[in-house]
Amino acid sequence: MMRLDRFVAETSGLTRSQAVKMIRAGTVLVNGVPVRKPDLKIDESRETVTVSGQKCEYRRYRYYLLDKPTGVITATNDRKQETVLDLFPREIQRQGIFPVGRLDKDTSGLLLLTNDGEYAHRIISPKSGIEKVYYARVTGELSPQDAERFRAGLILEDGTRCLPAELEIRGVSECLVTVMEGKYHQVRRMLAAVGKPVLTLRRLSIGPLHLDPTLQTGQYRELTEGELCIMFKALHMENMSKNES
Repeated sequence: MMRLDRFVAETSGLTRSQAVKMIRAGTVLVNGVPVRKPDLKIDESRETVTVSGQKCEYRRYRYYLLDKPTGVITATNDRKQETVLDLFPREIQRQGIFPVGRLDKDTSGLLLLTNDGEYAHRIISPKSGIEKVYYARVTGELSPQDAERFRAGLILEDGTRCLPAELEIRGVSECLVTVMEGKYHQVRRMLAAVGKPVLTLRRLSIGPLHLDPTLQTGQYRELTEGELCIMFKALHMENMSKNES
């Protein structure tokens, strides 16, 4: 069961206060009947709600693509620092979304957020074989030997062994790094292990999903049905039927 004002806000793109005004104005119908009580509890999976004649479609699971800026931490809440959830309005935060994996504070780029725990787990797990591609600008001159060490599987300073990865040199001090796991500060630590400390790091893609060039840093959008289908296929999961259950 869900409050009517919350349901309208989450399904219509309105703010909570706007939803309350619409309900009190009598433009929100539940099963064809005007309802003026914002706190009315409804069964979102069974009842039909319309706003100004438009049906509100409830979706249990939500999936968002964010172009994360630097200076923001990948967390759901923090008393002192801005988090990626702070970039979303409260109406979306209330959907229970959380970051899929993490990007450190000084790394920008593609970050997925969802309230679908199975989806998040599959993306994070190395067993799924989902590649993450990063652009890096480093200190020093990259060499073919660095790429060979990445392909062989690096051992970091603390003894952590990394799976084989790809380092594609794009310039004297620029490269693309492709990994299939997400250890703590992994790409930075891998480049540091070959003597090339990172100056700039930006995630460009996760599996078949790429940064949206129409988004500015700090902006987000929901994944399209097409993007969800190809991602679920890559993860070997059942697709959009999940939102119908």
